[in-house]
This record gives sequence, structure tokens and C-alpha cells, in this order.
Amino acid sequence: MAKDKKYRKKKLGSYPFASVVFSVTLALFVMGLFGLLILTTNNLTRLIQENVEIQVFLHKGLSQNEVVKITKILSSKDYVLKSGGQAQIQHITKEEAAETFMEETGEDFVNFLGDNPLRDVIKIKVSPEYQASQNLAEIKKEIGFISGVFEVTYIENLVQSINKNVRKISYVLVGFTVILLIVVVVLINNTIKLALFSQRFLIRSMQLVGATSSFIRKPFLSRASWFGLLSGMLACALIWGVLQLAEREIEGLIDLVRMDELLVLTAAMLLVGLLVGFISTFAAIKKYMKMSLDELY
Repeated sequence: MAKDKKYRKKKLGSYPFASVVFSVTLALFVMGLFGLLILTTNNLTRLIQENVEIQVFLHKGLSQNEVVKITKILSSKDYVLKSGGQAQIQHITKEEAAETFMEETGEDFVNFLGDNPLRDVIKIKVSPEYQASQNLAEIKKEIGFISGVFEVTYIENLVQSINKNVRKISYVLVGFTVILLIVVVVLINNTIKLALFSQRFLIRSMQLVGATSSFIRKPFLSRASWFGLLSGMLACALIWGVLQLAEREIEGLIDLVRMDELLVLTAAMLLVGLLVGFISTFAAIKKYMKMSLDELY
């Protein structure tokens, strides 16, 4: 019984299961959390950018056909955001604008003034790729030349602030992504190397009895690949659990991450766990097979 137990401990390709899986899972979990943060930030940024609007005020006394014509012209422009194939344009009549104003203020200014001084307005949502300050200035100028348009406005300071913050966030996220990926790879690599350290003499013994390099590597690589894949699956399960828990605390949070993006993140975690485990094990085995006996000690 004792001999069997001792044999199992020295079995070729075996090394501490729990510690390796725990360490690799933890590294991949941290990577997944940061990936989730990136997805959420990017989608939140996109959502903010998709709500940047240009307001087009029309001349008074335009006929319904003239208003429809202006709307069609604007709908055909590339800079107008499209969602589901539909241009994101909203026409608000001066009557609707007056009604909204009275609901918000509680004052009937139309009766007080004896007239409605407001104008019909067409609100245009601008595609994110056209939201640079120079592009918006050109769009404003172009719309201003359309017959029937009285004035074109947008909140310039807000757009500039959004673009500035988006650039800052992008630089920070890219930097942290590179650093974190390096840390995760190094951590997994060192974990596997430490786990294989206890097998170095067994590897040398196999070499001495004539075992080929491929024969020695095969059980280690198979086990490392399985450990990496298992760790990836555990890390993915933890990420999904954190996402569900966060949704309970912050309603609507899960809507900021698309299902296809989550699947890509899941696949990336599994792939990193599998590849890093395989490559690290291959490099460590190769190193130990080339060492002299004195170096092994």
C-alpha cells in the first residue's frame, strides 16, 4: 500500500494538482475581471457617444412636405447614426416642444405670450466616428446650407470633453492590459516551473534508461494542457458568477456587456490557460533535460 502511494507520487507527468490549478485559476480570474472591465467601459463609452446629438432648428411656416424633405436629406447622410438600418433622427414639432416645456416648468407660456415662439427641431444622433471637433464643425456648416434650416447647434464643450476622456481611458486601458497580460503569463509560467521542479530527478532517470524526449514530454504536456483548460473553465465560471452578483447590486449592468463579447472573453481565458500551460511546461521540461546532474541539485 505504501509502495503504491509512493509510486503514484513519482509517476511521470504528475505534480501538485490543487496548487497549480488554484494559482492558474486565480491568474486567469484576475485577467477575466479586467477583461470584463474593459468590455463594460468600452460599451458604456459607446453608449455615451451614441447619444451625442445635433439639433437642427427649422424656419417657421414650413409645410409638412418641406419638413419631410429635410428629414429625408438628413437621413441619407453617413454621419447620422444608424441602428437596425434606421437613421436615428427625431422630429419634434413646436407644439410638442411647448407641451414638454410646460410639463417640466408647470407654466403655460403660450397663453401668457399669446403665441408659441418655439420652432420645429430635428434631433440627429451622430455616429461616433464623426464626433471629432473638426468633423462636427463641418457637419454643422453643411446642414446650415440646407433650405429651410434656421440654426444648427450642439454642445461643443460636452463633445470635446467626451472625446478627451475617451482617449485618456483608451490609453490607460491599453497600458494596463499589456502589463496585466505579462503578469498573468509570468505567474502561470513560474507556477508550472515550480511544480515541475520536484520532477527534475525523475526526468533525468527516464533519460538514463533511454526514454526519448517526446516520450518524457508527452505526459507532462498532456497534464499541463488539462490543468490549463480546467483552470480556464473555473475562472470563466467565477467571472459569470461575479457578473450575476454585480447585476443584482447594479441593475442594468449586464446590459453593458454583449453576449458575443462575453463568449470571446471566455474563449480568450481558456486559450491563454491552455497555451501558457503547454508552452511553459514544454520550456521547463526542455530546460531540465539539458541540465547536468550538478545543476539539478
